[in-house]
Amino acid sequence: MISKSDLRTPLSIPINEASTPAERFQNQVLRPVLKLQNDLYISLFSNYASRQAPAFSSLTTEKKHLLIEQSLQKDTVLKNTLIGISIGMLTGEELETYISDSKTFNKRILAMITERIKSQVK
Repeated sequence: MISKSDLRTPLSIPINEASTPAERFQNQVLRPVLKLQNDLYISLFSNYASRQAPAFSSLTTEKKHLLIEQSLQKDTVLKNTLIGISIGMLTGEELETYISDSKTFNKRILAMITERIKSQVK
């Protein structure tokens, strides 16, 4: 049987001796999960943007980025959905690590998703 971690593409991010455990978890687990789930994030946000700001596609890049940032900061349902899509791909052991400092990991997940969406939404 294929495990959740088998679905992820390993990333070649060098492990620095000075890295904190949170940084290692981010680079070894969270980044590959976000890469795997990328299409879902983009699709979900595109749908969200079309409902919340029908003229989203005609906005300038700067205004789109501002809307993305504000939406991911203020819309609790959107934020929790994106985090849920991410943590749903964790193994049991990884989930324990996530739970040990979920507030920090949620901030990291949202920051990375925000950058992913900003770089891909046109």
